[in-house]
Amino acid sequence: MAILAKQSYESLTEDTAIHLAKELNLFPEQASLSCIEIGDGNLNYVFKISDRITGSSVIIKQALPYAKVVGESWPLTIKRSTIEANALKKHGEYVPHLVPKVFAADEHLAITVIEDLSHLEIARIGLINGAEYPNLSQDIGEYLAKTLFFTSDFALHPFEKKRLAAQFSNPELCKITEDLVFTDPFFNHDSNDYEPELAELVYELWKNTELKVEAAKLKRSFVTEAESLLHGDLHTGSIFAGPAETKVIDPEFAFYGPIGFDVGQFIGNLLFQSIVRTGVKRDMIHTHIKTTWDVFYSTFSELWESHNIEPFSKTEGVKEDFLQKVFRDTLGFAGCELIRRTIGLSHVKDLDGIEPKDQRILFKKRAIELGTTLILNRSQWTSITDLIGRLEEEIS
Repeated sequence: MAILAKQSYESLTEDTAIHLAKELNLFPEQASLSCIEIGDGNLNYVFKISDRITGSSVIIKQALPYAKVVGESWPLTIKRSTIEANALKKHGEYVPHLVPKVFAADEHLAITVIEDLSHLEIARIGLINGAEYPNLSQDIGEYLAKTLFFTSDFALHPFEKKRLAAQFSNPELCKITEDLVFTDPFFNHDSNDYEPELAELVYELWKNTELKVEAAKLKRSFVTEAESLLHGDLHTGSIFAGPAETKVIDPEFAFYGPIGFDVGQFIGNLLFQSIVRTGVKRDMIHTHIKTTWDVFYSTFSELWESHNIEPFSKTEGVKEDFLQKVFRDTLGFAGCELIRRTIGLSHVKDLDGIEPKDQRILFKKRAIELGTTLILNRSQWTSITDLIGRLEEEIS
């Protein structure tokens, strides 16, 4: 919904962002405002507006009509801003303490105004720098269980579920995921980006027909299984964290898809830290991985028993079969994330920031190999303990 008189898109600047904040009455009339553009992502501008007098601040995020990482040659829909605002609001109905507050949104300017979380830090950067975040996996496990259960057929009348699925139709951004996560890394595509030292391993991956068959199955699941309202891009760079607080941000890729995708993306990004760490520091990441799944499983199970409206929900074995399916999907999607972040278009600092180069190449080879193992063997491992055990074997 439009909240401003403007009916056409124009890119904000620091000056016009301040004017917008005043127009929206986000601060007292006597406020002395400053603005800085703080975005470092691939798709958006992010402005922090602060009152010099009180120190209060908000974030204005504006979707660009193209991908910053490529430029205007890669156009993108600005509808994703509305998707993001609505996803934050919908997920906020179930986990208000784990998502930022939305103060305003405008579809024509493609802006979302949210609370400022700069007292926290991006979880990816913190983990790279050795932060522990004792509540991270507990909070994300809860976030996953509640947002995914309450937006599924298990909790919603079929009419409401289908209404939401239509509202969150997000074909342009889903196509990005379909290409960059599930397709391009498995073929010799121009978008791929990897060091020459990885070429032999990459060529072997492209020739691995069994792997391609399994990747195709995972892509088909992503495209066809509208199980729940997903965040759609739940990596450690989409999470603000601190010693006692966690906030999930940036759900502009939100759509109705398979539950295991969100779970697998988060666990997949934790796996990068497992690959590059040793000793007790690696053990801490493995604890985060296990806790994420255990909290997701237990919370989802509790909601299944207390809030499930599906007639088959009380039938013995139905819950266990469904959650085992989610676990298999989680492993497969995590494997795809490892491969695509290593040889695809969009990399992660967890690996690219490693020096010296020979160490970085070693870790990237491990990421490709582990991703392949997860995709191929996802049906053989039946518990998170199996995964942790294999991690110790694969990357020690």
